[in-house]
Parts: sequence; structure tokens; C-alpha cells
Amino acid sequence: MIKSRITFKQLEAFAFVVDAGTFRAAASALGTTQPNISARINALETALNVTLLIRDAGALRLTADGEKLLRKAREVLWAGEALIEEAGRQELIEETLKLGVTELVACTWLQGFLRMMKDAYPKLRIQLEVDLSTAIDARLMERQLDLALQTGPFKSKAFASEALGEERYCWVMNSDLIGQVSAAPSLPELFDLTILTHAKHTQACAALHHIAKERGLASEKIVHSSALSACLPMVLEGLGVALLPERLVRAEVAAGDLHQVQSDWLPDPLSFYARFAPAHTARYVEKAAQIAKRAMQSL
Repeated sequence: MIKSRITFKQLEAFAFVVDAGTFRAAASALGTTQPNISARINALETALNVTLLIRDAGALRLTADGEKLLRKAREVLWAGEALIEEAGRQELIEETLKLGVTELVACTWLQGFLRMMKDAYPKLRIQLEVDLSTAIDARLMERQLDLALQTGPFKSKAFASEALGEERYCWVMNSDLIGQVSAAPSLPELFDLTILTHAKHTQACAALHHIAKERGLASEKIVHSSALSACLPMVLEGLGVALLPERLVRAEVAAGDLHQVQSDWLPDPLSFYARFAPAHTARYVEKAAQIAKRAMQSL
């Protein structure tokens, strides 16, 4: 019978080899050996009496039969996952979710997201990368990530994008500096101080440099930090006024360690998205995107 000749492991190996691009990469992703992956593919080809993959000058390519059967293989794998979910046995899903997030996510609501994921999928492993949104986007396009929690713009529109919410910016300074500015300082008045903010290639920093040039303000007063986490202690020490995401400094403002000031300019809010490739990824990846939305909006 077919049940004794075709297995989920064989179908999984087939899909992973195609997605990863090599037998070695598929073996690493599935936690097994390259010979095991080869054996599973060979057994599947024998059972179906077709050639699925051709090795050509060190590269892999799908045959015409492979193209057709890959779609069916994914449907079977998705159906198996749906069966597990319907039975309420998500603890049977022992896979690895390759997740990419920006530093702002890592510094704010990532822990809440990870707790919610642990509740939903107790044995799901999460492999985390924290980087700039542009780098995360590139990794997603290379299929090195399953899910990206990031800001736009995006180079490719070939991925599903779940809107998560917005992050507003604010100006903050410590108690020593607050007395040196007016109640609602203009942007030129803020530029009398050192401007602390995050990475130079972010949307907000590009907007800050643009408005500084437009108004004839000294852009050398802007001090960038490649790590958001490094900006916070600097503004707490009174080294300057900081342009930072509001959520990042919420606790310090509530405690009175920092003071939020209203100025005549702020960059546009950051729009965050959960992005993934629905044609290739497991159902739990889409579920993770939905959980990310709840996690971001719950804080």
C-alpha cells in the first residue's frame, strides 16, 4: 500500500532540498545527515517511479515531474500540520523557525512574542537573527529566514505581509538638559545640543538628515549609534537630546528619568510587518505572524 512506501520524512526532505538549494543545507535544517536526505529522496523517486531532481554542475534543478509533484508534496505536508492543529497537539511540532527581527523589536516586544509562541508551540525551536531591516529583507529573499518582523520598504513584493502596527518617535532628554530648552523647543533649538539617534541608514535618520539640510542645520551635531540599546544610556547620562522610538523609552519617561519634549518636527512613524513566503513555509509560520501582531499590540 502507498502508506508503506511514501512517508512524511521523504516529502519533507524533497521540499527542504528545493528550498535550501543543497542536500547539505537541507540536512542541516532537518537535523540529520546528507546521506539520509539522499536516501529519502531516492526512496521517494523509486516509489513514484519518477526523477524529481537533477544535479547539474553542482546545482540542483527540478524536473517537470518534480515541479508538479513539489506542489502536491507541500499540500500533503500542510494537511499533516493541519491535522495536528485540529487535534490540539501542537506539541508534536518539533521544527525550527528561522526568525529575523530588527533591534527595536528585540528591545521591546520580542520577549512577549517568544512567550506567546512557547504557549502555542511548546517544542518549536526559534533561531533568531537581529539586524537592520535591509539585511533581514535580503536574508528573507535568500530563503535563509522563515519569518521577518521588520519595517519597509521592501525590495520584493513576492512575500505575504501582515501589518503589525506602528512605532512613533519622540524627543527625550534627561533632567539636566530639560532646563536648557524652552517648553516646546523648535528643531533649531534642539540642534544647539548633540542629537543622539540610531543607525545612519534607517528611515528616521534619513528623514532627520533631510530636514537638517532643508533648514540649514548642522548635520555634524547628529551622533549615530549602530545599536539602539547604546543610545539609551547616553541620553540618560545627559550627553544629548535623543530621537528614539517612543516605546523604547516609555519606562524611563514613566519613571521620570527622561522627559519627553514636543518639537515642531518628528519623522513619520515606523510601520512594522511580518513577512513570509506562504508558498514555501509551514503553517506555523503564518500562525507566528498572527501571534506577532497580538504581541506588538498588547504592549
